[in-house]
Amino acid sequence: MSHQLRIVSLLPSGTEIVAALGMTEQLVGRSHECDFPPEVRHLPICCRPRIDVSQSGAEIDRHVKDHLRAGQSIYEIDSELLRELRPDVVLTQTQCDVCAVTQQDLEAALTQGDRGSSVIDLHPQRLEHLFGDIHVVSMALRIPDRGHELVVDLRGGFESLRLQTSKLRRKPTVACLEWFEPLMTAGNWIPELVEIAGGQSLGAEPGQHSPWFDWNQLLTSDPDVLVLMPCGWDTARTRAESVALTSDSRWTQLSAVRAGRVFVADGHQFFNRPGPRLLESAQILAEILHPEACDFGHRGRNWEKL
Repeated sequence: MSHQLRIVSLLPSGTEIVAALGMTEQLVGRSHECDFPPEVRHLPICCRPRIDVSQSGAEIDRHVKDHLRAGQSIYEIDSELLRELRPDVVLTQTQCDVCAVTQQDLEAALTQGDRGSSVIDLHPQRLEHLFGDIHVVSMALRIPDRGHELVVDLRGGFESLRLQTSKLRRKPTVACLEWFEPLMTAGNWIPELVEIAGGQSLGAEPGQHSPWFDWNQLLTSDPDVLVLMPCGWDTARTRAESVALTSDSRWTQLSAVRAGRVFVADGHQFFNRPGPRLLESAQILAEILHPEACDFGHRGRNWEKL
């Protein structure tokens, strides 16, 4: 009987890729944020943030920048637990020092444990990179055919949605906000999702790391639609934190605000996880931008009007 792989995933999107490939039962450890599919929630947690994520957005931003300036990692890895789990494959990322454990953090922990784990580094910046990451993970897990099938399915889903929205005349301009204090627009794969969903993305280019934005830029670009999708927050937390925007005197100058076209989306579960559910993220945007033409059942569950 062949050895069953032992997998530790230290980022939510990696966990979701493993699950979509039908390998959930081989997962033996996860990050503090890996919570989908629900059956992974019983797994031991191998890493946690060093900062208090229940603070306000402004406080989180300040502490993150303090850590980075001091050359300190934002996450703490449980090296002893990692040794005990004896993983064959560990999934991590180099896409963002703030979003999850970095490869450098992991290598230091594995060196302490003196393990021969295969470390898979995911670093998507565009949709095409997601497809590449799925192939890389499926190869590492020795199931390349499943990886190919998953990519074919996802490509088909995106193309089907693109075809549906391409027939619509109206292409509203959209600003997707990934942080409020200070302002940041969502970059990387998000502009591509906006375009597939039948909109025109403002504030970031495809493949560009999410850039800082300011109120003058927001007022000048004056998008038709605002979608609030902060990294790591669900709709309830986003709605609560949106007071940082709505209490600003400039808020009511925005066309999207005056037209009642400001929406809250679950950035934590969807947009900020470059895994298979980016297809559902694009569908959420299509429902927001074109409610008369698109209905995938997300309204009220994964997005709502502010």
